[in-house]
Order: sequence, then C-alpha cells, then structure tokens
Amino acid sequence: MMRHHQLLPPSRLAAGAAAVTVVLWASAFVSIRSAGAAYSPGALALGRLLAGAVALGALCLVRREGWPPREAWRGIALSGLLWFGFYMVALNWGEQRVDAGTAALVVNIGPLLIALLGTRLLGDRMPPRLLAGMGVSFAGAVTVGLSMSGAGGSSVVGVALCLLAAVAYACGVVAQKPALGRASVLQVTAFGCLVGAVACLPFAGQLVHEAARAPLTATLNVVYLGLFPTALAFTTWAYALARTSATRMGATTYAVPALVVLMSWLALGEVPGLLTLGGGVLCLAGVAVSRSRPRRRPEAEGMPEADRAEADMPEPDRGTVRPRPEQVR
Repeated sequence: MMRHHQLLPPSRLAAGAAAVTVVLWASAFVSIRSAGAAYSPGALALGRLLAGAVALGALCLVRREGWPPREAWRGIALSGLLWFGFYMVALNWGEQRVDAGTAALVVNIGPLLIALLGTRLLGDRMPPRLLAGMGVSFAGAVTVGLSMSGAGGSSVVGVALCLLAAVAYACGVVAQKPALGRASVLQVTAFGCLVGAVACLPFAGQLVHEAARAPLTATLNVVYLGLFPTALAFTTWAYALARTSATRMGATTYAVPALVVLMSWLALGEVPGLLTLGGGVLCLAGVAVSRSRPRRRPEAEGMPEADRAEADMPEPDRGTVRPRPEQVR
C-alpha cells in the first residue's frame, strides 16, 4: 500500500507542514500567557522541553531512530542551545515585562535576520516576490504590535529580552538547516529538544517547587506546550525547512501574529480593534505573496507536459539541502 507522502507532491506536504507549525506556534502565545502566571520563565521552558523530549524520544524508539551522524551534531547542538533553550527562556522572561503587542513586534525581527543570515551563510536567494512579501508582512506585524501595545506596558529590559530571543531564533534556524541534510527530521528535532532541556536543567529546582503549587490548568498548559507547539510543531517545521530555504520558511512565520490575534479573541475574549485586524490581514497577505510562484513563462506553453512541468519548476535555492531518501518516512 502506498504511503501517504507518496499521494501528495512534496511541495504540498511541505506547505501543509509549515501551516501546522504556524498554527501551533500561534497557540503557544496564549498558553504561555496562561502558564506564565504560575511558572517562572526558566521553569516554564524546562517543563515544556522535558514534555517535548519525552514525546520525541518515545517516537524515536518506536521508529528505531538511532543517534544522528557525527557531522550533524554541530547544527543540532547549536539549534538546541540557541532555539530550544535560550530562545524559550528569553521569550518567557520578556513577555513578563512587555505587553503581547510589543513582544510580537520585536520577535518578528527574526525572519528578517534569518533572511540576512541565510543569504550570507547558506546562499539563499532573495527573489523579488519573497522580498516584497516580507516587507508587507513586517508592516503588518508592526501594525499589530503598535495596536496591541498598552501605554507604559514596555520596559527596556523586556524589549532587550525579546530582541535576544529573536536573534537566538534566527541563529538557531540557520544552524539547523545544514543538519537536516545529514540526519533525519526526527533526529534533528528530538536531539535538539534534548540539548535544550539539558541546558535548562539549572531551573529544575524552580520547576519542582512551582509545579507543587501551580493550578492544574497551568500545568496542563505546560504539557500542551511540550507536546504540540514543541514536539509536533518543531518536527513539522524541520520537515518543511528540509525542503525549502530558511529565508522562505522564516517569511511564513509572519502569519503567527495574525493568528495570535484571532486565538486571543476566541480563547481570551480580547476583541481586536480595526487597526489590529488590518495588521493581521497585512501579515497574511505578505505570507501569500512570499510563497507565491511566478506565472508560467510564455515560451513554455507549447512544450510537452513533462517539459513544461520542468520549465515551471523554480531554480532550487543553493541553501536548500535535499533530504536523503531514507529521511522521507
């Protein structure tokens, strides 16, 4: 019987994986806000990473995934320390000092940094559509951030922490990209999560103390963060990243602020204003532009179907690492 991944083209599977990631990462902002009332930044990060590492480790055992190859460990370790570890602690800490709008605005510098680093270090191309889409989405993120920012709700320390989180996020993505060409998606994600959990072990005492006093809803939010926005979403992210450029994947995450607005409206009863809704529409429009394909070239109209399909395929990004056959499972 044919496997599911053989029924759909890889481009659609990658797009679907990216969509799952964006939705789950957006939901994380709501859960972090809820759990953050009972858990400190480091304890929240460690609890989330431990739950994610357990789930991913069990999946590795079921699928009989071994240790990643030696040449993949540098990227796994860097992404684990920077993205799974430092990013989560810094973001949790920053959101305790600034409002959600300011945090979303500052963290959304990340995709721009990914584009700069990807172009410089991975050889990613910057097509005009991608550049235009990033510009539109960033304008939308600025609009959402300013519209949701309350007067006096920001602090210099909080903004600095969110900026550090954005830098760690960008560096972690760029470090993870080469590792995906040497190890499987599950290996890169599971061991990156494990590295992040080990890096956060100094917060173990806080986690034990706070878990004993935290309400059940807060603890369930920590578990949810570990299972879905971490274990599942980071895996679908890695799957999509292995099949496209880091720059294009970074641009996709500009949809997160728009979804956060919608989820906050539904889950927390926070009714967005017209300016916030307009910014969310800009975010989604920019993502659509950045992921759109150029129209078919006129000279390809008279070609046979096979040749026309080949002509329509975009030139692959030099930074894209094609997965080995055994990685597509």
